[in-house]
Order: sequence, then structure tokens, then C-alpha cells
Amino acid sequence: MRDRFMRTIIFFDLPNIYAKDKRNYQLFRKFLINEGFIMMQESVYSKIILNSEQSNLLTKRIRKNAPKKGLIQVLTITENQYARIENIIGESNTKVINSEERLIVL
Repeated sequence: MRDRFMRTIIFFDLPNIYAKDKRNYQLFRKFLINEGFIMMQESVYSKIILNSEQSNLLTKRIRKNAPKKGLIQVLTITENQYARIENIIGESNTKVINSEERLIVL
């Protein structure tokens, strides 16, 4: 089951100095959340997708909604590769689940 799913990860570094830049940052972040992305870290969001075709369509929507200033990077990997992420945390935290059990298919 896990082999057919993919994960799109968005990394972004947007200017946040002027009021207009802050607004663009907030609008882009809101767009990502409305698209179903979840925050992994500050300025790093991920979303599970079904296939590469869906990834291409999603990338087009991101391009359309991207602010003119800043850097946005899109990385698409398989869910199997994503499951191999190693979380290194200062203190032991048993609430972090890094397996396919966290996958919910609706």
C-alpha cells in the first residue's frame, strides 16, 4: 500500500520585513494549508499525494500562488522514502510516530 503513495515537501524562504512581504508570506502559508499541507518545521510543509501526475498539477498550483519574492523548493519522494526520515530530538519523545501507521486514507 505504501509504495503507491508519494509525498510532496515544500521548502520556502520568503522575505518577511515589509508589511506587503508579510502579507504575501501569510497568503502563501494559508494557500499551503488549504491545499492539505501539514507543517513539518517552520517553512517546511508536506502533503501526501497519489501519483506523479497529481504532483505535477500540485506544482503548477504552487507556481501560480507563489509570491514573486523569495525561494520555494518542491521535492517529491515516495512514501517509502519518507518513512525512512530519522527524527533526531534533544529529548526522547514517544509522541513522534514515524511509520506508515500515521497514514490515513480518506
